Amino acid sequence: MSDRPMQVSLLIKDAAADFLNKESNRTSLITVTDAIVSKDFGNAIVFFTVFPDDQQEQALHFARRKRADFKSYLKSHLKLRRIPFVDFKIDDGEKHRQRIDEVLRGV
Repeated sequence: MSDRPMQVSLLIKDAAADFLNKESNRTSLITVTDAIVSKDFGNAIVFFTVFPDDQQEQALHFARRKRADFKSYLKSHLKLRRIPFVDFKIDDGEKHRQRIDEVLRGV
């Protein structure tokens, strides 16, 4: 990835963390783990984890419901020519890493 998409990804990741922290109802802990922006800056995916695990679907539904508000938040907080369409996804990689750690500790 070249420097500019990486920079924009980091900006969106930080903005998503701030936005979700301010907008969430605090029944679960939402941690933004990554953001990926397409080369043309038209699309972005924000990955996050949720604790406790049984709140994942509710958190994902909440984040996707707030997409328009998040786009407005990005417009007001970032100086980008083009604000990408943002989708939110659960970061399963973190869950898999934790499972591997548990298995390795048990061996």
